[in-house]
Amino acid sequence: MKRPSVAVALVHHPIVDKRGDVVSSAVTNLDIHDLARTSRTYGVDRVYLVTPLVEQQQLVDRILQHWLQGHGASYNPKRAEALKLVSVAASLEDALADWQHVSGGEPWPVLTGAASQGGISFKSCREKLAERPLLLILGTGWGLAPELFERGWTVLEPIVGAGDTYNHLPVRSAAAIMLDRLLGAVER
Repeated sequence: MKRPSVAVALVHHPIVDKRGDVVSSAVTNLDIHDLARTSRTYGVDRVYLVTPLVEQQQLVDRILQHWLQGHGASYNPKRAEALKLVSVAASLEDALADWQHVSGGEPWPVLTGAASQGGISFKSCREKLAERPLLLILGTGWGLAPELFERGWTVLEPIVGAGDTYNHLPVRSAAAIMLDRLLGAVER
């Protein structure tokens, strides 16, 4: 079976805050590194950090330059290998367009969210990976803005923990669980 083409988009806008207002969130250094390392571990082809904020784009570029060409590149080559996957996109549409160009096929955008109800199962999503290049879309803050769910795109079932009273994983942890379920060596 052909290796699936998979990209991850970490959306910083449009997302919601704890009150439900649509906002932009800040890019964090930990998200960049951990998402890149997790993605490299599972064979993801591209990681998009989606932010329209120029200052945030510049921050990501500075961090990447340090680890890809600066002192960090020689200090930790494995980190550089993972960070080569990272690309900044001003919008989700830009990420989709780039992913279509890179993958050579029409992307299959799949939204994620702890608050979403129902959705395609991880097993079904895994089975469809050979059909189209997947763009797994994760939100920062308190999740993706409702306007994204109104596009009619596929929604992945939420990760469910041990109970129903608390479900607010860090995005880095959620991404690792999702990628393991979708791309890990053993189907779960």
